[in-house]
Amino acid sequence: MTTPAILQFGCGNMGGAMLAGWLADGLDPQAFTIVDPYLESAPAGVRLLRQPPQDEGSAHVVLLGFKPQQLTEAATMVRPHIGSHTLLLSILAGVDMATLRRTFPAAGAIVRVMPNLAAALGKSPIALVGDATGDMRALTDRLMGSLGQAEWLAHEEQMDLVTALAGSGPAFVYRFIDALASGAAALGLDRAQADRLALAMVEGAAALAAASPYAPAELARRVASPGGVTQVGIDVLDADDRLLRLMQDTLRGARDRSAEMTAESRARMTESG
Repeated sequence: MTTPAILQFGCGNMGGAMLAGWLADGLDPQAFTIVDPYLESAPAGVRLLRQPPQDEGSAHVVLLGFKPQQLTEAATMVRPHIGSHTLLLSILAGVDMATLRRTFPAAGAIVRVMPNLAAALGKSPIALVGDATGDMRALTDRLMGSLGQAEWLAHEEQMDLVTALAGSGPAFVYRFIDALASGAAALGLDRAQADRLALAMVEGAAALAAASPYAPAELARRVASPGGVTQVGIDVLDADDRLLRLMQDTLRGARDRSAEMTAESRARMTESG
């Protein structure tokens, strides 16, 4: 697709992953301008600035990629670049649509985006919620399609739970991989070898699940033979719904913290006037 002019404020881990994903998918690097006082360098062809550009209003897409706590301070330099033609994308965790719309009332459309670092590989789940319609919604779909599997949410309230699942989820998976390797090492396997085998197993299982027409629960059933090795392990995981309850508690805690951050962000913006 023809790459729209994209102005990105902040390029930390998540913003950098999105940029890498877009460039890997063939978007024109010359269409990107990064405003970041701390970023040491940008990919070849991408314009890196320490201060906002003078060509106000030239960008079709503005991405907010700084920390949520910096919104009040950053809003002053972002506003001159927002107009009725602008699609404003926000990856600010905990900053809701009402706050964004109040802060940037001139924006043509605003979309909250919740990806994870796999965006760099084009493999991120991406939750979307916003007021984009028509061409701006289609543009959002095209841009997010370069980064992974995009899903529009029916209600903004779901964003806190999706943040826990899709945004924080990789960290939970990494801990699971580490726990598998730690368990194998405790039972006698060399730790370095356990790490390699656990990681390779999860990588292969995820790839197979993504390519399979069967749901993960059905895949697990097909792997396990009655009375066999795998079934005994699954029985341990399923006893007293221990795995299910652990995941529910994990997601609940992360979801509730996301909701708290939303309330804190709303309060900060209200105090700032």
